[in-house]
Amino acid sequence: MAVTGWSLSVIYLTSSPPARKNGRKFETTTIFAKKKEFSKNQQQQPFSKLNISKSLFARTAIGVFGLGFIDAGYSGDWSRIGVITTQSEELLKVAAFLVVPFCIFLIFSLPNDSDS
Repeated sequence: MAVTGWSLSVIYLTSSPPARKNGRKFETTTIFAKKKEFSKNQQQQPFSKLNISKSLFARTAIGVFGLGFIDAGYSGDWSRIGVITTQSEELLKVAAFLVVPFCIFLIFSLPNDSDS
C-alpha cells in the first residue's frame, strides 16, 4: 500500500528542558497525509459554504473603488505621508467628480442574480 500526498515536518518546542536523544536538542516528526479519492457519483464539496452572488461582489468592488478615489483626493493623508504629491491629489479630486458618478451608475445598472 503506497502513501500518496505530501509530508509535513513539525518541530515541537516546549518550555521544559528537552530530553536529549542521540545528542539532538529538538525532535522532528514527519506526518503523511493520504490523498482523498472522490468517486464519480459523489459531488465535490464547495470550498466556502458562504453564498455571495457575483453581482453583489461586483457591486461591492465598484463601491470600494469609488470610495478609494474620494479618500485619495479629499483626505489629504496620502500627500501628507508622501505617497502621492499634492498635484496628484488635486488631479484625484477632479477625477473623483467623474469616477464616483460612473461607479454609482454601474452599481445600480448591474443585474440582480436570482441564484444568489
